[in-house]
Amino acid sequence: MKTILGRTVLKDTHKVVGTFGAAAAGGCVTGLDAEQMRWLLDYAAQQAGAGFAVWQRHREHMEKAFMFGSMGARNGVTAALLIRSGWTGVSDVFSGPENFFYSYAPQADPAGLIDRLGERYEVTQTIIKKWSTGGPIQSPLDALVNLRQQHPFEADQVRRVVVRLSTSAAPKVDNVESPDLCLQYLVAVMLLDRTVSFQAAHDKARMQDPAIQRERAKVEVIAEEELERLLPKRVAIIEVTLADGTQLQEHNDTVRGTPENPMSQEEVVAKARDLVTPVLGADSCAKLIEKIFGLDRVRDIRELRPLLQP
Repeated sequence: MKTILGRTVLKDTHKVVGTFGAAAAGGCVTGLDAEQMRWLLDYAAQQAGAGFAVWQRHREHMEKAFMFGSMGARNGVTAALLIRSGWTGVSDVFSGPENFFYSYAPQADPAGLIDRLGERYEVTQTIIKKWSTGGPIQSPLDALVNLRQQHPFEADQVRRVVVRLSTSAAPKVDNVESPDLCLQYLVAVMLLDRTVSFQAAHDKARMQDPAIQRERAKVEVIAEEELERLLPKRVAIIEVTLADGTQLQEHNDTVRGTPENPMSQEEVVAKARDLVTPVLGADSCAKLIEKIFGLDRVRDIRELRPLLQP
């Protein structure tokens, strides 16, 4: 029970207690060690509440996948299956006593739920990342690609690379352990490969490769208060000094894959192939992409099932 804006809100603890209790029991049954039990409590906490941003502290960046994708997908499918099998529930969860907004966002305007309904589709505002890396990495990689398109150069021609980021973003990516978050590593990959694949972005062993180490040593990250004030725009400034003394600079403030700078269909397909082919194979990947782009002609959604199985 808690008070919000002078009103008493009843907070039911059954889900909280049940989730932690079941998690603890499951951890014991499966023989988790002390550190694994700590991780277990982390995941239990995320499911017991409405989710919170502690996942940002996870250095290997795995909990984010659970929070952003699988937990919500599982919960939504579970809800649909329950109702499909005959369960019933409250018919007005967004209004009336102890409703969703009353408990979680008492100052929210529920009218927003139907504002321009049928006219505005939020899915069109979806961001599809160009690169399979952490968010703060997107703009620097875009900037490096743009810079190379304007002034082509090779990795061995580069003497120094300075990347300027916001004060909140810089510490998250400055020589961190996780390859998909380490800006120095990913800039090195981009310099050598001219792209950053999913495999490269998650190749922890490659971080110690001598060729990568040579390029990593050239990269410096600088936190800028001025760029912090521009958030939520993820602005990056990249400065490249070549061996002959040439100095190049690129300012990027519109990340590729955002609604303001969307990827082309070819770019989306290329990323899908990079992600899907190693799991499902090239043939299934090609057929799946064809089906997705022709989804309006698919009469039974179960046609996709065989294409989603390795």
